[in-house]
Order: sequence, then structure tokens, then C-alpha cells
Amino acid sequence: MSHTFHIPVLGLGYSIDTPLKVARYGISSVVSIVDDELTERMRKFHSPKDTDFVPIEKGNPAFRSMRITAYLNLLDDLVNEQHENLKRQGFTPTSDITRYFELLPPAAEGKRIYNLMLTERNPYKRSFLQNQLRSLVKKGAIDVNIMAKVDKINHQKNDLQEGERLSDALAALAGYAKSKLQSSLILSAGMNPRLYTFIEEFPDFFPSDSQEAKKKVVLKVSDYRSAFIQAKFLAKKGIWVHEFRIESGLNCGGHAFATEGFLLGPILEEFKQNRKDMSIELFESYKSALSDKGFDGISCPVTRVTFQGGIGTAEENRFLQTHYQLDGTGWGSPFLLVPEATNVDKETLEMLAGASEDDFYISGSSPLGIPFNSFRKSSAEAQRIKRIEEGRPGSPCTKKFLVSNTEFTSEPICTASRKYQSLKIKELKTKELSAADYQTKFDEITEKICLCEGLCSSAYIKNGMVKPKENRAVAICPGPNTAYFSGIYSLDEMVKHIYGSLNLLEGTSRPNLFINELKLYIDYLKKDIEGSLQLLTDKKAKQLEKFKEQLLNGIDYYESLIPELIGSSKDIVLTFENDLKRLRELVRPMTSLTQVS
Repeated sequence: MSHTFHIPVLGLGYSIDTPLKVARYGISSVVSIVDDELTERMRKFHSPKDTDFVPIEKGNPAFRSMRITAYLNLLDDLVNEQHENLKRQGFTPTSDITRYFELLPPAAEGKRIYNLMLTERNPYKRSFLQNQLRSLVKKGAIDVNIMAKVDKINHQKNDLQEGERLSDALAALAGYAKSKLQSSLILSAGMNPRLYTFIEEFPDFFPSDSQEAKKKVVLKVSDYRSAFIQAKFLAKKGIWVHEFRIESGLNCGGHAFATEGFLLGPILEEFKQNRKDMSIELFESYKSALSDKGFDGISCPVTRVTFQGGIGTAEENRFLQTHYQLDGTGWGSPFLLVPEATNVDKETLEMLAGASEDDFYISGSSPLGIPFNSFRKSSAEAQRIKRIEEGRPGSPCTKKFLVSNTEFTSEPICTASRKYQSLKIKELKTKELSAADYQTKFDEITEKICLCEGLCSSAYIKNGMVKPKENRAVAICPGPNTAYFSGIYSLDEMVKHIYGSLNLLEGTSRPNLFINELKLYIDYLKKDIEGSLQLLTDKKAKQLEKFKEQLLNGIDYYESLIPELIGSSKDIVLTFENDLKRLRELVRPMTSLTQVS
């Protein structure tokens, strides 16, 4: 692997073609494949102009998976072509092959040889080193993401079973499984047994001729227990989890899956202490399942552990990798400020670069009912407010990926849709509520926005792909860490920042990532307590107390970690220590629910 970081999935459209921008430099990235319409439009956009584009029409029963396969195969072809072209280039100041080695981390073997080549005066030795360098060039992976719970059933007439087979998540899986890619499938948002079982049907996920599987499974998780449960389920089916991609529950972009008060540090520590024993136990189930399928002589595959969510400095990056023995890290939201790597339209990009901490918040805007990282200045938020003011809250629902509600209809509809919000507000008006309570309920209903369209709009706008009368409102879901990056950066600048040869946050006051996450969890607990006071049950009270205890346990852990920060400056260590003391005093009073203000 060339680099020690990857670019995680960013919304729907923000990283939909990121591999075409970074894979030739050895940087791996993740593409969302839930939206087949987006993949089809991007396939048309990126198809070579000298070839005839043949659309895959919706009349085909398997059009979703076919569109995804076709797009992923195109990405693979184009990245392979870039890769071969790069290897043929000369080492001139502006060539891609020069940039490839300039971007490598300082400790990479290729970087060492590259630096030798630069100082070599003998033309024969220099040519030898250049050929050696060409043999070291590796592509970044084209990984894909499936949000496991986004799995709408697409029923076929008189055939429920086939309809289930063509559900959105299963269709996305089939699309990836049938592609030419040799990369990883990142499964996020919890376990979907039907989806996980479907993986068994595709041979690329199993070892072949004593070789590793062509396609690997990666679990994006926020705690050790859920990671082990999911990996055990898959191991019993002969599917190995090749990477646990740990993500902060709240200090991340997109949907926020908060833990029950378990903080990042203790979670990483649990993985560090238990990863060997977990691998041994999982391998027993894996080996037994493969034996039943006719695979023998299988050795235990390597399992990587990585982390993503809220990393802001090279020092934090190094500490995480060293102290927790991580195999890599993910940098997501900061790359929204790198136009070379992601699809953020000019207007949104400039607003992101000039945003403050208050512009980033966790909202209830997702139709999935899961807390969602939002940006106050987005045009989708402005459109939502305008529609309410005009007396027409909600959005037209065209894609229907997130339909789930059947309160008023026999067929599921989306809670962000105009139809649902109109019906729900009509029901609300029949209830005898105070003005304040009515407004609270009204705001909860109308807070939902259309993510299916909004998370794609920016890619269409940036690439000049917007159709006539198509909604141009942009929804974007950066993590709160984005607030500390106040510029628009080149790929080179961001990579240098990650590896420590450039500091993009010079002069910026920013708390440690552990502190940032702890503050988010304190705010999360405070809101949960406030929302529970009127109808507080014994069960809920105990859950809140347990949550608070876990936060205090996490603070204890971080205090024990202070001696490990010896490589940091005294000011950083002192600030970290003082922040912990201050935040502990905020958590302690939460013991008495009535003291929350």
C-alpha cells in the first residue's frame, strides 16, 4: 500500500468519481453505489467520447445492479489506463509519476529510492533507479460503500421473493460483486442479515487457488462489540472481515451513530488489546465454514484496523497509528475542500471554506431518523426554510430510496416528502397542543430534507450535468472538524498536511480530537436528557445514568493517557489536561436530571 490514509465515502456524489482523481497517485477512496441513477449519469459523463454510450434502461429487471456494474467497470478501465500512462512518463517536474512519488509518505520505500534518484548524477544509475521506481507504482483501490440499512424492497409483480432479491442494498451488492474490481466492499450503518447472507452467492468474496479473495469485506463500526458480532456472523458463512474501519460515533460526516457513551479512546484501546484473540476466534468459525464449502488448507487472513473521524493534524494521525497500532487512517471531510479530489460546487465550496464552528451541527434532517451532520449555510437548508415560509413544506419524492413510513399510506413514503409532511401537519392540527408544543412538533416534521437529490446535486452542478428544471439545492454533510480548515486546498497541500510537512491549521486554535468528540457527546447527552424529562421512565433514567458513567470512565482513561503524550509540546499536554478537568465538571452534575439547564 502506497499511502497510510484513505478517503472515505463522502455523501452520494461528493466522492462518486474520486478514484479517477486520486487512484493513480496510490490513494484509495470509497464510492457510494446506492444510487444507480447517479452511477448511470456519471458513466455517461466519463465514458470516452469516441465510444457509443449505451444506456441501461429501467425496463430491465436487473437494471440497478447492471448500472452499478457498468459504472464500476468503467472506473476500473479508466484508472488502469491512467496507471499505465503514469508508469510510462518521464520524471519531469510536472509529470504525474513525479507527483506520485512526491506525495508518498516520508517512510515509504518508494520515497527513499525517489530521493536517491534525485541526487544521482550518473545517468546509468539514475535510469536504473527510475525503472525501479516504475515497478513500485501501485494504484489506489476503488472501494465501494453500501449503507446496509438503506434497503428498500422493489417488489416485482406476483413475485415477492424475486422482489426481495432486487432490494436496493442487494442490487448494489450484486452490481459490485459482478464487476471487474479487485477491492473492498465497505458495509456501514449496522448489520443487515439478508444482505450479509447474500454475499455468500458471489465467488469473488472467497479465496481462490490459495490466493486471497478478489473482493474483501470491510466493516465500518463504532464499537468493538458490534464489530465482533457482525464479523462472527460473516465468518460462519465463510466470509472474512479484512478490515475493521472504526469511525467516531459523532465526530464524523454523514449520519452520526452515537455509542452509549463509549468514547473513541477506550474503543480503540479495546480493539488494540483484543484484536489478536478476536482474529483467532473468528478464524475457527471461518475455517470451519470454508471446509464445509470445500476449501482446505486455508491460513488465517490478515485483518487491518483503521480509524476515521475528526482527525485534524499530522501529530494526531501519528499518535493514533503508533499508540493504537493502527494500519491506517481515514481523512474525509477535509477533502471536501480539495476540488481536485471531490465534487463540491463553487458556491458550496466557498461557504465551507468560510464557515465557523456554529455552521456545523447534528440535526434531525435525515428521513432515516438517524442524527445527521448538517451545514447551516447549505442551499438545501435555505430551500427547506423557503418552502415552509411559502406554506409548502417538504420535497417532491422522485428516487424513493429512503421511503419507510406507512402511517398514512399502504405503500411506504419518505418523511421528507411533501406528501408525508402535509398529512402529518394535518394530523398535528387536530391535536389540542399549546402554541409552543405545536411549533416544536411542526419543526420536527419539517426538519427533514431530501437527501437522495441533495447529496447528488453538487456533483451535477460542478460537472455541468444539471438537467432542465432539476433541483439544484445542495445538501452536504461535513463533520464538525471541517470548521478548523478555512481554505480551499490542492491535493498536494492536503496530503502534505496529513504527513506533517505542511500545517494547514497554522495559527488555528483547535482542541485535541479526543476533546472534540467528548464535547459532542456531552452535548448529545444534554439534549437527550432535556428531551426525556417530561416522560422520563425508570428504564430511560438508567440508560442516561449509564451513558454519563461511560463518559466519566472515558475521561479517566484520557487522564491515564497523558503520560503517553510525552512527544507533544507542553502547551498541548497542559491544554488537554485542563480541558479534561473542565469537561468532567460539566458531566458530573448530570447525575441529577433536574439540574440540566
